[in-house]
Amino acid sequence: MSWNDFYRRRDVIDTVLTLARRAPEGELPFAEVPGAEQAFGSRENLLLALHYKWTQVLSGYLRAELAGPEDVPDSDRDRVDAVTRAWHRAVREHGTLRRLLDANLDRYPALHPLDEAEKRMLAISTGLADPHEPADEVRKIGAAFVALLHHSPRSAPARRRNPVGHLLRMLAPAG
Repeated sequence: MSWNDFYRRRDVIDTVLTLARRAPEGELPFAEVPGAEQAFGSRENLLLALHYKWTQVLSGYLRAELAGPEDVPDSDRDRVDAVTRAWHRAVREHGTLRRLLDANLDRYPALHPLDEAEKRMLAISTGLADPHEPADEVRKIGAAFVALLHHSPRSAPARRRNPVGHLLRMLAPAG
């Protein structure tokens, strides 16, 4: 891909997100965006690129929240709280992108493996699941975590105990 292709695809994504702000739970604004078909070929390819953008955003916030001094023991940090903060920040700052992906998940099966991988990443990042557990179990833990995130307060004080984390620790299999 040339730099011109990169910038054209980036501009199409930005335009799609701008148009989607009107109705983010609706159909992907593909036909309304000049150059979308030339840049991506199909709605599905555009959604895959949008999911890649979401993954970059969420991963960056996760790295920022989970990074810390090397000498701080893990027991002194609550990973569930950190992941919760990262996810809420990503949704707060990129809500149209997240809602657009959620609205199109059932319409485009190609998004399912990416959605499942995101849930596994969240489960492992929280420490509620281990990378060596069966992938389906890790995905279920991640799905439960995401369901709780959707119903948890958006802005909790940083020092308060996270009720989502407490509930998830109760649900996590003892091992």
